[in-house]
Amino acid sequence: MDIQSRKIEFMQKFLKIQSEEVISRLENILRKGKINTENIDFTPMSINEFNLRIDQSMNDSENGKLIEASDLKAKMEQWG
Repeated sequence: MDIQSRKIEFMQKFLKIQSEEVISRLENILRKGKINTENIDFTPMSINEFNLRIDQSMNDSENGKLIEASDLKAKMEQWG
């Protein structure tokens, strides 16, 4: 389904909502999404910066400064 079709389908569902709470939640999501996208810097990094990040990641890996995905997932589940 393309983005325009998804928007139309979403609006049709949105217009049927009768709950003030649900509408407030959706408004908050939109507000937060707007704030998040306004603060994103989409400037591509240089090759030098990219290589430095790779070097740092390799260094972290060699020094045990990583967390397994399963451990991270378990921690996130504890957050609530």
